[in-house]
Amino acid sequence: MDYRIVAIVGVILILAIAAVVYGMQHSEKAGIEPKSSEEVTTEPETELVKEVKVDGVPITGMSRDEARAQILKKYPWDMKVVYGDQVYKVGNLMEGKVNTLLDEIYQGEPKESYTLDTSGLEEVIQAQAAAVAAAWDKPAKNGSISKYDLATDTFIFEGEAVGIAIDQEKLVSDIQNAVKSKKFDAQIQVTANEIQPEITVATAQEKYKTLATYTTKTTSNSKRNTNIRLAAEALNGAIVQPGEELSFNDTVGERTAAKGYQGAAAYNNGEVVEEIGGGVCQVSTTLYNAVLRAGLKISVRRSHTFEPSYVTPGQDATVSWGGPDFKFINNSSTAIGIRAHYASQTMTVSVYGIPILEEGVTYSLESTKVADLDPPAPTYEEDQTLQPDVEVPVSAGSRGSRWETRLVIKKGDEVISREVDHTSTYKGHAPVVKRNTSGIVIPPESSEESLPSDASQPSESQTAAGPDEVGPGIPTQPETAPVPETSPAPAETVPAGGPGGQEIPAPPQEPVTVPEPMSPGGGDAGQGFMVEPKPE
Repeated sequence: MDYRIVAIVGVILILAIAAVVYGMQHSEKAGIEPKSSEEVTTEPETELVKEVKVDGVPITGMSRDEARAQILKKYPWDMKVVYGDQVYKVGNLMEGKVNTLLDEIYQGEPKESYTLDTSGLEEVIQAQAAAVAAAWDKPAKNGSISKYDLATDTFIFEGEAVGIAIDQEKLVSDIQNAVKSKKFDAQIQVTANEIQPEITVATAQEKYKTLATYTTKTTSNSKRNTNIRLAAEALNGAIVQPGEELSFNDTVGERTAAKGYQGAAAYNNGEVVEEIGGGVCQVSTTLYNAVLRAGLKISVRRSHTFEPSYVTPGQDATVSWGGPDFKFINNSSTAIGIRAHYASQTMTVSVYGIPILEEGVTYSLESTKVADLDPPAPTYEEDQTLQPDVEVPVSAGSRGSRWETRLVIKKGDEVISREVDHTSTYKGHAPVVKRNTSGIVIPPESSEESLPSDASQPSESQTAAGPDEVGPGIPTQPETAPVPETSPAPAETVPAGGPGGQEIPAPPQEPVTVPEPMSPGGGDAGQGFMVEPKPE
């Protein structure tokens, strides 16, 4: 054996292997994947050499783009759906089919003759028909209230309107037939069916009635009552369409001095302050109780920071411009109207519409105190007339509370449901104590001489609440003469709403002893309990 020959052959083999390895590495670096022996790729031909026809259209010698243009020239897409003077252009349903056919022709061994396939388009055709219906369907309009006439205090009814519904089944069939016949420029006349309203104007006038009414009593504070009256006037006559949500703040608007709103006691971050629009929360609270009893859906409600005095705690709804809002949704099939009136220290809201609840079914609220909470830490006032280490209570303060409110559903006298709707937590008022920590004692007669001429006037904390805002630990002065109301008002009766509804006795009016929680713009910007509406 000639070892030189063997060595030479070995060197050649090593060089060959190295060349293969180098080539593979170079391909990987260039982003080219090595092809397996089983893969066979054919680059699309730029022109067809073989004679090929598509539905009789010759495309021999053409590039792919030229062939596509030639096919589309024979079958231009311009399908339209027409209803009266309305025209809907149907999307090109065949574009994908043409591209698939050209892939088959130009990426393989072509046949001599092809037919453009129009099958398998059922889903896209149904989607086109649904789009036409969404654009042109018009629901029937029931006879309903349309506006409010302030002069006569009545709601005006609007005539019913016939609706239309596109016959989607027939439209799908017509499009399919046009595509199958390759009439891609067809104009298809749609068929629409008339939809008659369920409620005519005459029927609506018979069915509309007052669904629920709720009343709360105010006090003699003229500024606060002015604010309540203005808010009631802004709310009065509001119409809420089916499915629409009413916002108290959006409906009543911002409470400003330019609109006539006056400064009245309000709570801001737990402090008694004078704010434009104080007292408006009584209107939102009265609205809340009325719409709930009518069977409407409460979407946003928040309780006050402190217990209200004009309604049972847990049944209030605070509002503030730019802050808490009260909202509800009209979950009926027809529009509902709101009547809101204030007169003679009485705030009343009524809901006008076609009954939502079944005949004999009533909604009401039942609140129970479940816990007393410790009052806040005392607030101290400096008084240099006192001896050191002597503390003089000014007000005892009050405890906070937590209330559980249930939605009581009855049919006649039978309780159907009594589920917890929400809980509300109210803060207590801090005790106020006078003391002297200055180390200097001024005799009372000296302090009187050194005080300003108006020093005998009560402080802001003593006067801000007003006679209708009195609460534990907050002494107040009447707005004019010192004649605060102290005797309990007689119990009022509030209709529960709905046909056959029971008369629900409202909580007796206790002597006014708790400051009403309010905030800037008639709301409560302090801490409160956000209540999520109970799921239906």
